[in-house]
Amino acid sequence: MKPVVTHDAAKRRFEAIVDGERCTLDYELSGGIMTITHTRVPDAVAGRCNAAARMEGGLAHARANGWRVVPRCSYAAQYLRRHPEWSDVVADA
Repeated sequence: MKPVVTHDAAKRRFEAIVDGERCTLDYELSGGIMTITHTRVPDAVAGRCNAAARMEGGLAHARANGWRVVPRCSYAAQYLRRHPEWSDVVADA
């Protein structure tokens, strides 16, 4: 089951709580460009946090707001290479 992903706009973060542990996707926003800077999964829930759910939440939010995405985080870059259905939100290199 995918965790519930919430958006904390003030912290520029998407997050999910899994077994009491906060899993995050952090981003910067400038001029309609959402740069994904970091994904974090505490060791206690590694393999159970479902980072894909946070990516999907963040990318859906970007798409809905007309933002372009730059994946600075290695996980985000890998995810986007594997999921071409999100190519419309990826910023040109």
